[in-house]
Amino acid sequence: MDPIKNDSKTERSRAMRDARKRDTAARAAWLYYIAGNTQEEIARRLAISRPAVQRLIALATGEGLIKMRLDHPISACMELAAELQTRFELSFCQVVPADPDHPDLVKGLAVCAAEWLENYLVREQPVTLALGTGRAMRAAVDEVSTMQRPQHRIVSLVGNMALDGSASPYEVVMRLADRVGAQRFPMAAPVIASDPGDRNTLLEHPFIRRIRELVAGADAAFVGVGHLQADGPLHTDGFINAEELADLQAHGAVGDILGWAFDRDGRVIADSVNLRVVGVPLAELRRRPLIGVVGGPKKILPLAAALRGRLLWGLITDELTAGAVLGDA
Repeated sequence: MDPIKNDSKTERSRAMRDARKRDTAARAAWLYYIAGNTQEEIARRLAISRPAVQRLIALATGEGLIKMRLDHPISACMELAAELQTRFELSFCQVVPADPDHPDLVKGLAVCAAEWLENYLVREQPVTLALGTGRAMRAAVDEVSTMQRPQHRIVSLVGNMALDGSASPYEVVMRLADRVGAQRFPMAAPVIASDPGDRNTLLEHPFIRRIRELVAGADAAFVGVGHLQADGPLHTDGFINAEELADLQAHGAVGDILGWAFDRDGRVIADSVNLRVVGVPLAELRRRPLIGVVGGPKKILPLAAALRGRLLWGLITDELTAGAVLGDA
């Protein structure tokens, strides 16, 4: 046997073992520091002993994989991201680890999205960011580091009120602007107008026209993707009633972005409630880097549909959702 070839094979095997160990260490560290699991819970999920968990977390810390955020690309997540990016022609995709016992956990998504937001916010030159609303977006904003960037502008992509005057608990423009000392441009309007004529009047109002001008020049836009079931945000937050939800479902709607409902193929519904949406039209947003922050079992169908319709420029999701979307697609 050639000793040189044998040594080379041994080195490759050792490198592969080291890479797998670093992947497992990164996953254990994510579960511990970000998902908030105990070491006993991590040991059960990874099918290893608690001392092994302690060693893995120590390895992640010692090798600099952990700072305040996870700084290691887990290979399985990278593979999912690459496949999503290729299949759906995304400009970028990032997949974060998921906790199988808590698939609705948005902490990992929030940390990753906050990093992307900060990539823009740390710049010295003026930046305009356009934001949607939702649970994941609010969690992301709460993870953004505080700073002073008065030269930046934070702009809303959608109204934040129901027709009865109640406001969404997940409005994020004011929240982010407060954290970074930026100029704020909320859209003080209902998500869904009372009728198409009212919607057209609102869209012609000077302050909404100004917001649409700012969005047209935005450096990036970040949005969530909603599902259109009875417990979906459009319905539970009071923006549409049960009859309007049923009408959207009858038109084949499975999800929404900024209130704009779309079907399984990502086609924006031509009528129904969409005739009364006050937010920035998705057709206008396609000219900007539009980044979806989406995860959880209920988002699989609407996310797959949005990706089929090429409604998103970039995507931040979790590994369980990514795998399910690829299977569904």
